Amino acid sequence: MKLPRTPSFRLDGRRALVAGASSGIGLACAAALAEYGAEVVLAARREAALSNIAEAMTESGWAARALPLDVTDIGATEAAVAAQGPFDILVNSAGLARHGPALETTEDDYDAVTGINVRAAFFLTRAVAKGLIEAGRPGSLINISSQMGHVGGIDRAVYCGTKHAVEGFTKAMAIEFGPHRVRVNTICPTFVLTDLTRETFADPKRRKWIEEKIKLGRAGEVEDLMGGVVFLASDASALVTGTALRVDGGWTAE
Repeated sequence: MKLPRTPSFRLDGRRALVAGASSGIGLACAAALAEYGAEVVLAARREAALSNIAEAMTESGWAARALPLDVTDIGATEAAVAAQGPFDILVNSAGLARHGPALETTEDDYDAVTGINVRAAFFLTRAVAKGLIEAGRPGSLINISSQMGHVGGIDRAVYCGTKHAVEGFTKAMAIEFGPHRVRVNTICPTFVLTDLTRETFADPKRRKWIEEKIKLGRAGEVEDLMGGVVFLASDASALVTGTALRVDGGWTAE
């Protein structure tokens, strides 16, 4: 009797572009992909940080290099992806949050958050997909969304709006790119302890709200996302596209 075997989670021979790789979730995703054998291109605006990360990864025996890039510059981003691709894997973790009441949100706040969370994410995903389709290669494109792409949140009208938009274009792209064997999915974390969320967790009322909503009783750590990104990038998820992997501790279960 021939028993079925689990498809490989290994990523050897594949090239990954990770945007927002200089810290937090993006850094963790980059490390996970490199650990499982991918050659990782680390993209972000902070050149010095990227260089240090690439050096640390290389010292660990992983394949990584830095690509200073501002994803809000659509022309430069598309040119970089065209010149250095095709990439078999994309993880788009570049993002911005400016939380506050909707009645106090300025046009500048709105434009800044939507500019990176929606506009830049859309065109980066499209650019990597275009390279794969032109090369006739399959691929896995992963947008780091949020549990807030499925619910509402206090002082997060703009942020929630952007993440709902990411969920929408991810589904539409999955339908469009599916015939080309290019998969598109999102990962939706709950509140994760990073430098960017430190201010939120420092507020006792906000922390209480978070801990009450997360059914597993704790905030996320970046390590909680690493297995998910390897799964979605690998052959283990070969039939998964147009969906959201919610790493939210049960926040959206109700």
